Amino acid sequence: MQENKEILLSKLSNCVLEMEDELIIDVANEYIEAGFPPIDGILNGLVDGMQKAASLFEEEEYFIPELLICSETMYNGLNILKPHLDKGNFGKDKKIVLGVVEGDTHDLGKNLVKIMLESGGYEVIDMGRNVSCQDFVDKIIETKADLLAMSTLMSSTMSNMQRVIQLLEEKNIRNTIKVIIGGAPVSLSFSKQIGADGYSSNAVEAVKLVDELLLA
Repeated sequence: MQENKEILLSKLSNCVLEMEDELIIDVANEYIEAGFPPIDGILNGLVDGMQKAASLFEEEEYFIPELLICSETMYNGLNILKPHLDKGNFGKDKKIVLGVVEGDTHDLGKNLVKIMLESGGYEVIDMGRNVSCQDFVDKIIETKADLLAMSTLMSSTMSNMQRVIQLLEEKNIRNTIKVIIGGAPVSLSFSKQIGADGYSSNAVEAVKLVDELLLA
């Protein structure tokens, strides 16, 4: 039985990676009919394939068109698996504000994190890229979010992460929200330096971190 599960997870991952947007529907249905946990299918199947596609994009073997088809394929699988999730176990009532900090327009990593958080049952308020520090704070106040996730791929914009945290402190709401950061130039030591609650190096670890902070 476990062997069958691993085979189907591999098939889900490969469908995403190889842009099999119709085949993935059959594989996802087969996975559910076999009685395997949908969250595993999402994280270890669909998202695994998307992570591999993202790696090929970074290596310039895949380009934007391929990545978009991979994403579409992943969502086709997600549409099958997601309704079977036990939302109560995956942060159903938690809101997350997500965005790329001001000065940076690189959002591939942010988009992967969004996909994974949504597949885990979180409500994600995606602010996109090049988000001003004040806009982050305003959105947190407006939505009463539980967690803020900020990313950047540019060392020159890392200071904006610290500025957002300073604004949260000035508004006296820093203690009401968890803050995590990520992106290539960001590190655990920088996270501690600016007073964030955590740091993640990739999308998979980001969701684990969110779970630890919000569901523990």
